[in-house]
Amino acid sequence: MATISSGCWPAPNHASAGVTDTITARLRLLRTGGIGPVAYRQLLARFGDAGRALEALPTLARRGGGMAPPPPDAAAIDREREQVARLGARYLFHDDAGYPPLLAELDNAPPVLIVRGDLTLAARPCVAIVGARNASAAACRFARQLAHDLVAQDTTVVSGLARGIDTAAHAGSLAGGTIGVIACGIDVVFPPENAALQEEVATRGLLIAEQPPGTEPRARHFPYRNRIIAGLAQGTVVVEAAPKSGSLITARLAVELGREVMAVPGSPIDPRAQGCNGLIREGAILIQSAADVLEQIRPIDPRAVRSPVHGWGGPPPEDADDAARSAVSALLGPAPVPVDEVIRQSGRPPAVVQTVLLELELAGRLERHAGGRVSLC
Repeated sequence: MATISSGCWPAPNHASAGVTDTITARLRLLRTGGIGPVAYRQLLARFGDAGRALEALPTLARRGGGMAPPPPDAAAIDREREQVARLGARYLFHDDAGYPPLLAELDNAPPVLIVRGDLTLAARPCVAIVGARNASAAACRFARQLAHDLVAQDTTVVSGLARGIDTAAHAGSLAGGTIGVIACGIDVVFPPENAALQEEVATRGLLIAEQPPGTEPRARHFPYRNRIIAGLAQGTVVVEAAPKSGSLITARLAVELGREVMAVPGSPIDPRAQGCNGLIREGAILIQSAADVLEQIRPIDPRAVRSPVHGWGGPPPEDADDAARSAVSALLGPAPVPVDEVIRQSGRPPAVVQTVLLELELAGRLERHAGGRVSLC
C-alpha cells in the first residue's frame, strides 16, 4: 500500500492495533473536518487502513494548496464511544455484515451509522413515506393508514421523524416495523414534541443517526438525512409537499438512485399538493393505496444488489504530478461539473483525477454535490 509520512500529528500505535484501535482510528478519520464519505472511502482504498490515512492527511492537504484540520484525539473518540454505549446504541460501519445493502449502493453512503433498535427491519423491503410538516388532517390520516397497511404486508416504513406526514407514518407503522432517520445526534430530539415518538421508534423499531451524539440539527444536516431515507427504501411515497420542499429533495435522490418514486395526488388549489401533483406530471406513480405501492416495489433479485464495500468502488487513487494537478484544477470552477467529465477532458487516468480531487477536498477547496459532481469552494 502507498504511504505518505508526516510528522505533523502523533502517529497511531499500529503495534497495539486491534478491533478497538481500528474503530477509534476510523472514527478519528471520519470526525476530521472536511472529510466526507467519498474522501473517507478513497483514503481507505489508497492506504489500507484509517491509521495510515490519518498520517497522510497533512501532506495530501498541502498538495491541494491548503491545510487539513487536525483530527480529534483518541480520548475524544473514547468519550464518544462511551456515550454511544450509555445510550444503548451501537455503531454500524459500512463493511459490517448488517449494513443495509440498498444503502450501500449510494456513492456517498454513510461510512458509519449510529443505531438503536432492531436492525433486521432494514433487511426487509422498505418504503419511505415523506411529506409536508404542515400537512392537512386528511393527508396525515392517509399517511398513517398507508403506513399501517404496508407493515401489515411485512414491509418496513422509513421516515424522518419530522412534524406532519413523517409523524403520521411512524405512528401508523410502529406496531409492524418502522425506521426513523434523524438529522441530529442519536440522543437529540427534534422536533421536541416528538420525544415520546422517537423513543418508541428506538425501542419498537429502529432509530438511525449519522451525526455524533450531542449534535443539534442544522439545515445542512437534513439533505444528508434525506439521502439515507431514500437509500434505505426500494421506493419513496410523497404525501403532500410544497414546491422546493425537503420531501421533493428526497424524491429527487430516489430518482438518482433508480428507485421508485410515488406520489399521492391532491387538490390543485391546495399549495401543499403542488409538489405531489408536479411529481406525477413528471412521471411519478400515482398512489391511492398500499396495494398500489406494493405493486411498484417488486422483489429485487439479490444478484442485482451489491454487498457493502470496504472502500471506494473504483481503482484506488494514486499519486499525481504537478501537471495533472494543474490540468484538473483548470477544469474546475464554482459551477458543479460531473467527475466523469473532468476525467474525460483532462485526459488523465481516473485514479489520478480522483487523487487531485481528494487533495483539493482535504485542503478545503473542493465541494462535492449530488450526482457525482464537484466544484471549487
